[in-house]
Amino acid sequence: MENVKTIDSVCTYCGVGCDIAAHVKDNKIQKIFAHPDGVVSQGKLCIKGKYGFDFVDSKERLKTPRIRKVFLDKNPSIKEAIASSLVDFDDTWYETDLDSATTAASIKLKEIQKKYGRKSIASIGGARTSCESVYYFQKFTRHTLNSPHVDNCARVCHSPSLSGMKRTIGEGAATNPYNDIYNTEFMIVIGSNTTEAHPIIANRIVDVAQKHDNLAVFDVREIKLHRFSKYKAIIPHEANLLVLNMLAYVIIDEELYSEDFIADRTKGFAEFKESILNDPYANPKYFENIEGYEYLSKMIPKVAREYALKKSMIFWGLGITEHTDGSYAVMAMVHLALMTGNIGKSGAGLMPLRGQNNVQGACDMGMLPYFDPDYQTPKEIGLMTPQLVDEMLKDKVKAVLNISEDLTHIHPNLNKVEKAMEHLEFVMVQDLFMTDVTKLADIVIGVKSGYEKTGVYVNAMRRLHLSQPLVESDLPDDWEVIQQLDKKMGGTPDYKSSKDIWDEVRKVAYRRFSGADYHRLEKHRKRGLQWPVHTEDTPILHQLDFRTDDGLGEFHYHQYKLRGMIKEITTKTLSGYHLTTGRTIAMYNNAWQTKQSPSLMKRYDEDILLVNEGDASDFTSERVILKTEFGETTPLKVKLTSKVQPKTLFVTFHHAASRVNALFGDKSDEIILTAAFKSVKVEVINC
Repeated sequence: MENVKTIDSVCTYCGVGCDIAAHVKDNKIQKIFAHPDGVVSQGKLCIKGKYGFDFVDSKERLKTPRIRKVFLDKNPSIKEAIASSLVDFDDTWYETDLDSATTAASIKLKEIQKKYGRKSIASIGGARTSCESVYYFQKFTRHTLNSPHVDNCARVCHSPSLSGMKRTIGEGAATNPYNDIYNTEFMIVIGSNTTEAHPIIANRIVDVAQKHDNLAVFDVREIKLHRFSKYKAIIPHEANLLVLNMLAYVIIDEELYSEDFIADRTKGFAEFKESILNDPYANPKYFENIEGYEYLSKMIPKVAREYALKKSMIFWGLGITEHTDGSYAVMAMVHLALMTGNIGKSGAGLMPLRGQNNVQGACDMGMLPYFDPDYQTPKEIGLMTPQLVDEMLKDKVKAVLNISEDLTHIHPNLNKVEKAMEHLEFVMVQDLFMTDVTKLADIVIGVKSGYEKTGVYVNAMRRLHLSQPLVESDLPDDWEVIQQLDKKMGGTPDYKSSKDIWDEVRKVAYRRFSGADYHRLEKHRKRGLQWPVHTEDTPILHQLDFRTDDGLGEFHYHQYKLRGMIKEITTKTLSGYHLTTGRTIAMYNNAWQTKQSPSLMKRYDEDILLVNEGDASDFTSERVILKTEFGETTPLKVKLTSKVQPKTLFVTFHHAASRVNALFGDKSDEIILTAAFKSVKVEVINC
């Protein structure tokens, strides 16, 4: 094709992190596809990866920095300092240049810290940008601003995976490459609608399940993956830990565990065994008393036997982590692997399916309040996002710097979040579009997308890919904005390129990245490299030792707490509707990128509420409002289906206008504060 270039890069949507290639002509993306020999993609892309690139040239792209007029009216000295750069945009905003925007930000940040103290500033976000930018974001916050408050969107997704795995095996990341699916003998998928959220991984799971009939799927509703499963398990809401402890009970009771593996590579099993066998909720027979789910009392032992006696893998998503016992459920899955030796070898392991391509990388880079880069202990531990919201309401946190995290859309208890942010004196957002959070921002700066810059992204299986620009853009990269601000805040950075930052990362986070230089990543652009990368990379973790202090895997038992739907069923008080949430394949997170593609919007231009056909009499209008004590949605379109259980509702959460997250309060994971998005009891109001 004349004047068409083919450029290789990486998809920056979901945690699968597919290698991609683009046909580019006259600085416009014509087509995105995958090479047949792509190690992650295997030559296939989901519809977002193939068609979701229109955002790059969208007329809605934020091209010029904006400063809110009201902010400048309240800060006349700042307005005076940058007056010559201001151009009237509309009733709300001035446009300005980057130098003036960062000057205004630096003046205000200095003023806030002088008045309220160094910890009055928090930095949130970064999982949608490159490792280089997010590394620098946390470094700038911790070192130049001297504030410990950094966090990212892992707080609302897989923080419990990091927490649960780190406590038991010392490392909070996937143990195996995706292609180990072809080497496994048995698979459990729990709390993951994999075909919608991680479709290229689902391709592998389906291929193997169709050949070997070796898949068990646990979910609160019927999902597409159930069609290919040997064990089709629909479970009550909030039953994950209950089910996982039951699997452990069967393995222990029937002595299916690996005595040698337990003796050689673990500690704490004797106490764990005693706790399980004496737990009234751990015996699968408990399900005999749960009306509508009695069949699980016989199915769970069958799954346990296959898992224990075969080379097995467990996959999970937010259906595990977004519960009050998310961290404990992750530990329970690790316990299963430790008991049976299903870890540290090909075809056997633990696979958290992360939400965004670089959310693993953001955590690796130290964008967490309790970890420095490389998961080292920081000099000072900061607060997690829900705690920061509380500090905003107390007027202790007064400024937020935000990179690509839509705080007023993706977090729980939206009414509380919005009220908290109104207490702030300054909010600066770096993003591609005027997302929902920008309605409360004072300065908004448009930056390059992942398809316009160079940078490292780390996918859900620890695989590093180096992106390169598909098209040229004169917008700044996130790190370039931070560097301007850093210098004006008294820092002395001197990065000339993203490579300079990555070379620093390789020194600071050497335990994982010392051998992953740009040259090597360029050579392996289609394959990528799995950390830790030294002389070689490491596809499979924990082959000889676990990454704990003594090299041993640990058992940390936690009993299921009777609550919610199961409590209502057992006490004959089941009433109202229990809501769960999830993705659809056509949209991505806050939808700002995917909704720029007409072909994707045509498939899913609004959030949909799924209702069991048997409950139709309670839904007398085409749209309903869902309500809790914390807030309510806007009217949601109702779709009747047999795929959700009676008295159970499912809704997607991609469109900010739906205000789904207003329904959730502060109920969260007991250890790590990830919101309990996967089960809330709601009132239904017909419109």
